[in-house]
Formats: sequence, structure tokens, C-alpha cells
Amino acid sequence: MAFRPLHDRVLVRRIEAEAKTAGGIIIPDTAKEKPQEGEIVSVGSGAKSEDGKVTPLDVKAGDKILFGKWSGTEVKVDGEDLIIMKESDILGIVG
Repeated sequence: MAFRPLHDRVLVRRIEAEAKTAGGIIIPDTAKEKPQEGEIVSVGSGAKSEDGKVTPLDVKAGDKILFGKWSGTEVKVDGEDLIIMKESDILGIVG
């Protein structure tokens, strides 16, 4: 992938939610919410402080993360739907 986010931004691929509930009920596409879990595809170099120092990000490519429902901006990169967001929009690393 030739796309690399700038500064404190990350590129995320959504991890699709299960189509069935634990009780076996199949959830139709129209009732599904967009998943709030994803995998980081690539990361920027880090946030720059006022004195010019770069602080590296706490996440790296391959990390599985949770993010807020309305976080980030949806983009299409190489034909794939991804999300670009600031590191501060990430709620936590899974597992």
C-alpha cells in the first residue's frame, strides 16, 4: 500500500462484526451497525510539538483497536474502504 498518513493519524481497516447473535439469530445487513473495531494498516510518524520534536505514536500497524462510533473519515485507498483518524480517536488496543 502506497498510502501513509501524516503526523498523528492512522489508517484503519474495519473488522466486520458477526452476522449472527450468540443465540443464533441472523442479523440482516440493514440492521447492522458499522463495527467499531479495526486493524491498523499504517501509521504516521508522530505528533510534532511546538519546539519541533516528534512524539511517536503508541500504536503500530497490525494492532487491533477500538474506536468511537463517529471517529475518523472514510476514504477509499486502492479500491478498499478504510478510515483515517487521529490517534486520539482510538479508545484502546484489543488483546
